[in-house]
Amino acid sequence: MMTSYVSRRRFLQTSVAMATAAPMVSFAAEDYPLKSRLLKTLKIGMVKEGGSLTEKFNAAKKAGFDGIEMNAPGIDVNETNTAIAVSGLPVDGSVNSGHWGVRHTDPDAGVRAKALEALKEGLRQTKAVGGHTLLLVVGHGKDGPEKEIWPRSVENIAKAIPLAAELGVAIAIENVWNHFCYDHEGNADQTAEKFLRYVDDFNSPWVGMQFDIGNHWKYGSMGDWIRTLGKRVIKLDVKGFSRKADKFTKIGEGDLDFADVRKALTEINFHGWCAAEVGGGDLNRLKEVSANMDRVFGLA
Repeated sequence: MMTSYVSRRRFLQTSVAMATAAPMVSFAAEDYPLKSRLLKTLKIGMVKEGGSLTEKFNAAKKAGFDGIEMNAPGIDVNETNTAIAVSGLPVDGSVNSGHWGVRHTDPDAGVRAKALEALKEGLRQTKAVGGHTLLLVVGHGKDGPEKEIWPRSVENIAKAIPLAAELGVAIAIENVWNHFCYDHEGNADQTAEKFLRYVDDFNSPWVGMQFDIGNHWKYGSMGDWIRTLGKRVIKLDVKGFSRKADKFTKIGEGDLDFADVRKALTEINFHGWCAAEVGGGDLNRLKEVSANMDRVFGLA
């Protein structure tokens, strides 16, 4: 196992060195449309159409989505694989269940052990249904000062990295309103520097970010946060937000600067999945969410 870890570490270091040494190439963002590089997915809990899992998968596909995210642990593997086979809609990843309540930042070692086991089982179940990412909220600032919960959570989550590498399922940290790596009472001039340093503390290609475009528009420029995080962004979540009204909105409503987000995503050469995380509903509502994503990302 140690040999495997060292090999991955050297791979990451070599990749970073090559990227640093590569010449900078300037290009116009409009020359690289997101239409050919961004796939749409959504959370399974958003799908209110249909009774069985297969019916829900069929509805998501009919609404225009390319994949769907499950909650793990908690996946019925056989039922999910049947839904995939019948609908033709893949599971691209999962969301770690219970990560808000059972946290990697908790001062109680017993609670952190439970959080670690939930993370590991989530990775296993995600792999079993063909997914490649497991979204993780690492904890909450209420568990202690940043200087304590930062290393505490890194140490705990890092114990799952060998399994993530073995399974080929990445741990995708989401930026959320958890009073960590940003100032919750601060202004809209904040940067993503702390998130960058947090992800880099794992020193592993199996830990990145599922960057939520809407969550921190209240606190900073989402285009600039994407540019700062760069290749650490392995997946996206999306919702709308209005600074003026100080509330989350439908995708494309509010005042979030999606034009700059599109430009930033092309600048970091993003290819991959973007998950809707908004209020769901029946087939018509799912079609609306899909169309809203098409509009803000220029996919139509």
